Amino acid sequence: MPFLRDIPDLPAIPGISVLTPSFVPAAAVVTPVRRPWAAAYRLLVAAAAAAAVVAETLTGPPLHVLSHFAIQANILLALVLAASARRAWTARRPLPATLTGAAVLYVTIAALVDHLLLTGTTPPFSITGNPGSHPLWQSTAAHLIHTAIPLAALLDWLLLTVPARPHLRQAAPWLLYPLAYLAFILTRGEVLPAATGDRYLYPFLDVARHGYKHVLGNALLVGLSCYALALLLIAADQARPNPVRHRRSTTGFRLRPPVG
Repeated sequence: MPFLRDIPDLPAIPGISVLTPSFVPAAAVVTPVRRPWAAAYRLLVAAAAAAAVVAETLTGPPLHVLSHFAIQANILLALVLAASARRAWTARRPLPATLTGAAVLYVTIAALVDHLLLTGTTPPFSITGNPGSHPLWQSTAAHLIHTAIPLAALLDWLLLTVPARPHLRQAAPWLLYPLAYLAFILTRGEVLPAATGDRYLYPFLDVARHGYKHVLGNALLVGLSCYALALLLIAADQARPNPVRHRRSTTGFRLRPPVG
C-alpha cells in the first residue's frame, strides 16, 4: 500500500533491551544414553593393554621397555579407554576427539611400524631387549601390543565412538608427539655410552649403523606415512555413521540440564 511508505520509522522504546539469541546445547534436549556394552568392551581392551605392558616390564628392564613408542602408546590407550568406559557407563559426554583420535593413531602407527619395518629383522626385534628369556609371556604380550589391541581400538573408534567430525588441520598437531619421540630417541642414543646395547631402540633409527643422513631420511618417510594415516582417520570419521541412537524427550519444551 502506498501510504505505508510515507510513515516514518518509529523511535525505539526506551528501557527495552535487544534480545540476544540463546543457544541450547544438544545435551539439554537429548536424553542421556547409558552404554554398558561399550563400557565393558573398552574396559576389556584397556585391561588387555595394561596387562601386556606389565608383562613386558616384568620380562625386561623397566626403563628400557617404557622407552618404546608402542609401550607408551598402549599406556595412553589404556587410560583413554578406561575414561571412555566410565563416561559410557554413566551417560556422560564422550572424551574430546583430539584425545581419542590421538590414542588410536599412535597404537596404529606402532602396529604398522612393527609389521612393516621390524618383523624379520636380524637380530630379531624385541621390546625387552632379551628375546627368548620368557617366550610365552613375550610372544603373548607382543601379539597383544602390535596386533590385537590396535585392531580392537580401531573397532571401538569406528563402531562404538560417536563421530566428532574433526577438521583435517587436526592431523598436524597429532604428529607433535611422534616428533618429540624422535628427538628423545636420537638424544638417548647420543647420551648412552657406545658400548650400550640397543642405544637407538629401533634398527631403522640406528645412527651408529646408518648415519644421520640415512636415519633422518627414514624418519621423514615414516613421518609422512603417519601424516597420511592421520588424514585417513579424520576422513573416515567424517564419513562414518553415528553408532549411538539418542532417545529424544517427549516434548521439545522439557529441557534437561547438560550431562557431564
